Amino acid sequence: MQPIESYNVTRRALDVEDYIDIVRRHKGWIFGPFLLAVVASVVGVYLWPDSYVSQAVVKIVPQQVPENMVQSSINQQMYDRINSMEQEILSRTTLTTIINTFGLYPRERAREPIEDVIDQMKKQISIIPVAPAGSTNRTVPAFVVQFSYENRYLAQRVVQDLVGKFIDVNIRNRSNATFQTTQFMKDELDEAKKELDGVEAKLAEFRTQNNGRLPDQADSNMRQLAAMQAQVTLIDSAISRSTEDKLQLESNLRIYKEQLAALSKEPVEAPGAAQKNEKLVEADHEIQTWENNLTALREHYSENYPDVQTAVARLAAAQQKREEILKDESSKKAEAGADKAPKMANPQTVREARDLDAAIQRVQSSIEAKDLEVQQYNKEMKRANDAIKSYEGRLESVPLGEKQYGDLLRDRDIAKQKYVELDEKLNRAQISKEMEERKQGEMLELLDPASLPITPTEPKRPLVVSIGAGLGLLLGIVFAGAREMKDTSLKNLKDVRAYTQMAILGSIPLLENDFVVRRRRRLNWLGWTTACLAAVVIISGSIVYYYVTKV
Repeated sequence: MQPIESYNVTRRALDVEDYIDIVRRHKGWIFGPFLLAVVASVVGVYLWPDSYVSQAVVKIVPQQVPENMVQSSINQQMYDRINSMEQEILSRTTLTTIINTFGLYPRERAREPIEDVIDQMKKQISIIPVAPAGSTNRTVPAFVVQFSYENRYLAQRVVQDLVGKFIDVNIRNRSNATFQTTQFMKDELDEAKKELDGVEAKLAEFRTQNNGRLPDQADSNMRQLAAMQAQVTLIDSAISRSTEDKLQLESNLRIYKEQLAALSKEPVEAPGAAQKNEKLVEADHEIQTWENNLTALREHYSENYPDVQTAVARLAAAQQKREEILKDESSKKAEAGADKAPKMANPQTVREARDLDAAIQRVQSSIEAKDLEVQQYNKEMKRANDAIKSYEGRLESVPLGEKQYGDLLRDRDIAKQKYVELDEKLNRAQISKEMEERKQGEMLELLDPASLPITPTEPKRPLVVSIGAGLGLLLGIVFAGAREMKDTSLKNLKDVRAYTQMAILGSIPLLENDFVVRRRRRLNWLGWTTACLAAVVIISGSIVYYYVTKV
């Protein structure tokens, strides 16, 4: 039988019994790191000093006076002001004063520079805005001030001091802002007053020097000129309308003349033809009328509606009547073709010719009237243009100093408007300042005072011990797995069958000296018992030390 090289043999798959054997063989390597990690995590977590968090809630009281009546001089959002105040309060000078006043961080100050201690204190101070649920703007109704420290009484006192500084800084900043705004507006108003007085003095001097030559009538002349220009525009529009009407009348005259010429060329019809034609026209008109009525009725009613059925019957009767007229006319024309008697003149044609002649005369009269109207408009246009030239000449005779005079008036109006606006702004700033002095503006109010914490927030001892125990157990399992992978010996019959591929007829158990076995077991129990007792003593000592130093 050929021997099997070890590097060609792959490890067999392990079952539950194999894992139990591995734990039994390496229980010391698993339990040892677990016990060590538990002891280390308990000792470390109880030697870790407690950290208490004290907090206070500061309410932002809105302005007591309605904003539509008194507008505040401070337009910065409270969210931004809180950040600004936070930067001021958490400055190096302020925090150094707090540390020295309450004696904070004695051990850190003994071995670290003050800048590092201040940085550590900044990390333990939290300013948290309290925003309403679903809010997307930068307005907050309140904010929380928190401080974490190992002494809960000092933590409470520091939070009280920070809240007081927030309230004081807010009052001081608002007062300074309103005072500076009022002072600035007052200075601007004084400058505007000086500017207005200077412009008024220049205007009075100009009026004195140009007395009697001022353009007092310039506005009146401009209004008259504008009125005449508007009149010219109206006259021009009237001339255009009259010209268009004349062209329309000339077109109608041409049409009437063409109709009269065409009528004079028509052949003479037999007597009674005009009467027949009139009956046919009346029949067509009746048919058209009933068709229109039927169309209008069908838009609102169905075919079964009585009025619709009546209209259909009337339309059919009118169409039948027209057919009868056409048949009668056809028969009459046939009889007239056989008759060779001379035809008489048609009275209908004579009447239409007479009407066209009267219409032609009326249109010619209207054209003549339009010509007279256009002539009258032209005269008025000439008079208006003469008046415009007259007013333009008057405006050209205005003194050359009119531009300077207008500039002075415009400067005076601008300076006066600026003065009035600044005066209104100064009044609003003074009212806002008075409102702030009466403490009726937006203020900070202590909603919940600084709390005295009972239980420490850090460290979270059960969590730290659990994590340490889990890491120790994981480390022991890793050690056991590494030793098992390194050990390539055959452990049981399963390994022999898998790796030798031979049939096993029987097995001989390992025979050891009972004294040696008992001695080894006693030593193991003694070692683990000593380790467990030492772990219990160390853990108990750290817990006792914690409670003794805490009290």
